[in-house]
Amino acid sequence: MDLTLNKETVFDKVAVAKQDAQRKDDVSIIAVTKYVDSSVAGQLIDAGVMHIGENRVDKFLDKYHSLADKSVTWHLIGSLQRRKVKDVINLVDYFHALDSLKLAHEINKRANHVINCFLQVNISREASKRGFKVEELDEAIKELTELPNIRLVGLMTMAPAHASEDELEAIFEETFQLRELLKSKKIKNMPMTELSMGMSSDYRIAIKHGATFVRIGTAFFQ
Repeated sequence: MDLTLNKETVFDKVAVAKQDAQRKDDVSIIAVTKYVDSSVAGQLIDAGVMHIGENRVDKFLDKYHSLADKSVTWHLIGSLQRRKVKDVINLVDYFHALDSLKLAHEINKRANHVINCFLQVNISREASKRGFKVEELDEAIKELTELPNIRLVGLMTMAPAHASEDELEAIFEETFQLRELLKSKKIKNMPMTELSMGMSSDYRIAIKHGATFVRIGTAFFQ
């Protein structure tokens, strides 16, 4: 496994996807390192990766402390149990899975500064997926605006594992349009400038539909 070569390949492919989509804005690449140890994650950072993402709190904390000497932006991208919020929330730069009002209140309570969060939306309407339903957002946002330690920078969604290209196009476009609608409302504590969507198998389509953060794991470690 040549991490430097893999990193260059991933970055080149994202650049091509941006060019194909006629995008001039930034697309940040989050290396999802849940299947590798801190040493390998550190090598990726040394190769030029600037964003590291973890799904689980224990893996996040291990890498965060092991790589404390590295300059990197830290993302917690997986679901977060309320009882673990106090252990991790003040260490993350971005939290990608704000999926309930109860979790939002716990984050607001435990945070010692404003936390950049993505509102997780269940665009695909899968019963197995977490996140807010579109029809729940208006009421939820009214409550979220009253939480001073939460800043909603954008939306996060995940497509079904075996979605067709047409399904991916529809899901990512709906998320983009929803983000645009919320952004236009200029709601307090909700800049809504970002979109976290797209993984190793579908980031090209996500970029076409406005993703500003893509979460890539397996492509770095082939």
